[in-house]
Amino acid sequence: MTESAVPGVYPRGVKLGVDVGTVRVGVAVCDREGILATPLRTLDRNVKKNTDVRVLAKLAAELDVVEIFVGLPRTMKGEEHASARMATEYAKLLVSTLLEAGSGIPVRLVDERLSTVTAHRNLHQAGMSSRDHRKVVDQVAAAGILQHAIDMQKARGTDVGSRVSADLPPGPPGDGVQVVPEVHAHSAQRILPKMEGYSEPGQQ
Repeated sequence: MTESAVPGVYPRGVKLGVDVGTVRVGVAVCDREGILATPLRTLDRNVKKNTDVRVLAKLAAELDVVEIFVGLPRTMKGEEHASARMATEYAKLLVSTLLEAGSGIPVRLVDERLSTVTAHRNLHQAGMSSRDHRKVVDQVAAAGILQHAIDMQKARGTDVGSRVSADLPPGPPGDGVQVVPEVHAHSAQRILPKMEGYSEPGQQ
């Protein structure tokens, strides 16, 4: 079941990384040990019906996720503009959707400066044509966001990012999480040969 966060300690288990765009939303997952973030899938953003948010919440439940990191785009000066506000609103909407499903999975915003630029570079180095980048770049960027977050957790020994609160009041008690077999990280070296912040399995 979902492990609650303890002061000075970060949750252990499967986590998701999310890269929010105006057209697509990239999703990545890490193994229970928090060693390797792997691209998972790309969702089409539906601003009117928010079907992508519901799919993401359902996915989190199916994978028994303990934490979700949403990338917060900032400029090189650390400023937040329209894209950052969009990511923040998306994170709030995700929290509300999780609460409506009876899940208290924490959602945290983490700095994602240059994540998409890095994703494009890694795909190019992996030999993928620029024409094919669009199919996977969002989920590769999400993997970069998640990898940075889990690496920082291990380095600091505590949680990272800013916890997001929903604009809606909390729903009824219950975590609404389905326990499923452990998700194993599959090989990402081909797609993420030089992901910034990547740690080889076993390294701290």
